[in-house]
Amino acid sequence: MPITRRNLIKSALLILPGIVLADAFWFEKDFVELNEFYIGSATKDTENIKVVQISDLHLHDINRHLIQLANEINKLHPDLILITGDAFDSAKDLTLLNDFLLLLDKNIKKTSILGNWEYFSRVDLSELERVYNEHNCTLLINESIQYSFRNRTISITGVDDFLRGNPDIETAMKEYVSSDHHIILVHCPEYSDYISERLNKDINVDFMLSGHTHGGQVNIFGYAPVLPKGSGRYTKGWYHENNPKLYVSKGVGTNIFAPFRLGARAEIAVFNLAT
Repeated sequence: MPITRRNLIKSALLILPGIVLADAFWFEKDFVELNEFYIGSATKDTENIKVVQISDLHLHDINRHLIQLANEINKLHPDLILITGDAFDSAKDLTLLNDFLLLLDKNIKKTSILGNWEYFSRVDLSELERVYNEHNCTLLINESIQYSFRNRTISITGVDDFLRGNPDIETAMKEYVSSDHHIILVHCPEYSDYISERLNKDINVDFMLSGHTHGGQVNIFGYAPVLPKGSGRYTKGWYHENNPKLYVSKGVGTNIFAPFRLGARAEIAVFNLAT
């Protein structure tokens, strides 16, 4: 067949759908990007508390991409890992969560919260908490915890899921102890609006972390046509107009009903806080 402009266009039109499908069902879903941020006075040259956020794992199996992801997280040597909900879709997959946590360095402290899928799965929450505890991870449900790293303190406040749980920022703050740094975890970003309205302004909060949206999962040039209930006006990334400011992770996995991503590549985020 002679090479003509028309034939080239025809070939491109035939190839393009395959490229889009490969991107949606393979590349953006399985190759996780790392987004790193320096908060306040923290820089690449300062000694920092390093915090990694993992969100929306939606574990279906432990594949080589998840093994590679765990290895990359271990190489970062974070002080703290924050898991912001939707770790799996089915209660039977609690064993997969255990297997994934086994891949992470047990010496790294970890904190987790619940997402809507932990409730949808009807997992035994006491059994979930036991699995997390075995891997140096504290499950927070309307609770706060304080850690100390290199003589600096950081408090983590974890709020219950907005859609299926009973989120209560007032109860969560009852255990808060004044710290050098403070991060609030809330799976559904829509609830962050309530937190902003009700939070005592005298309490220091560096930022809030959410997930849930998957970055829209299909995001065309910044437009996400469909967002899950509980997203509110949030899709992905930083929202600096909020007080406290909010970061919405695109997460790692996809749920069982929509196993693809387009324009919303999977991610983990790293936050550096000055010591």
